[in-house]
Parts: sequence; structure tokens; C-alpha cells
Amino acid sequence: MILEKLQSITTFIFDVDGILTNGNVLVNEQGEQLRSFNIKDGYAIQLAVKRGFRVAIISGAKSNGVELRLKGLGIQNIFLGIDSKIEVYNSFKNIYKLCDEDIIYMGDDIPDLSIMKVVGIPVSCADAVEEVKATAHYVSSKNGGEGCVRDIIEKVLKVQGKWYDALPSANDGKF
Repeated sequence: MILEKLQSITTFIFDVDGILTNGNVLVNEQGEQLRSFNIKDGYAIQLAVKRGFRVAIISGAKSNGVELRLKGLGIQNIFLGIDSKIEVYNSFKNIYKLCDEDIIYMGDDIPDLSIMKVVGIPVSCADAVEEVKATAHYVSSKNGGEGCVRDIIEKVLKVQGKWYDALPSANDGKF
């Protein structure tokens, strides 16, 4: 059962567009691409980092604004503009001496499948493409950019007894 597997998770890896955002990109007159992030996802990410979990990003997207937001949440391993996600995943795993079973990867589209086929627990959002949902061990009831990241982080932290904090901080990072 998936809840038992969540006990051993030490690491979360997320895609950006379609997972941390709803996949829409607004382009302003200067050509800058703007994305919208969910604040509840941000709270869960920074809490996971504070609780000692490794959180990483592997994304084809490349944006200074995205990187600034992610760093503000405490994420140290940010890989943007990536063509071969599986190569970065394998390198990251080797650097930290991780096993596939230690890791959750959340993706929503075809470029995510290479990692999802080998990671311990592949997960996706409700509006992921069908191929990804078919590969996922868990499909969140939330769409990308609408709390799917919080959904999986909250499940892991609750199973491991690390979710609740009697004095939570309202600061979900600087950006």
C-alpha cells in the first residue's frame, strides 16, 4: 500500500510547469514569461525543507523569477532548462547516495515519464496527461498549481508524524 511506502520518503522532486503552476504562461510586452504559484504549495515545501526533507526541482522551464521563488522557499537543488530529466535525476541521486525508493517525483507530462518509470513513488496531478496518470502510483485530486504539491507533501509528513506544528510560521519563504 502507498501509505506504507511514504514512511521511507526522504526526498521530493517536482516539475514546475503544470505541477507548481497551472501550466499557463503570461507573456508581458517585454517578453518576460510570468507564472503563478500556489501559496499553500509554498507553505508545504518550506515546511518539508525545515523538517529535513530534500526538495529538488527538475524542469525544462528556465526563468529567473521561478528560480528566485524556489530559492525563497529553501530549495537548494534547482535544475532549470533541462532537456534530459533522467540524466539530472540519476546524477542527483548519486550525489546524495539516494535509492529510488527514497524519492517521490511529481510530474504532469511526457518529459516526466523517464523519471516516473524508475522513481520509488511516481505521482501526478489531476490534470496530468493520461500517460503520466497511468504511470503514477498516486494521482492527486488537485490540479497543477492548485495544491497538488501540498497534497503529496502533507500526506508524507502526516504519515511520518512531521506535519503538525503547534506554532506554525506564516513565512513561507522570501521571494
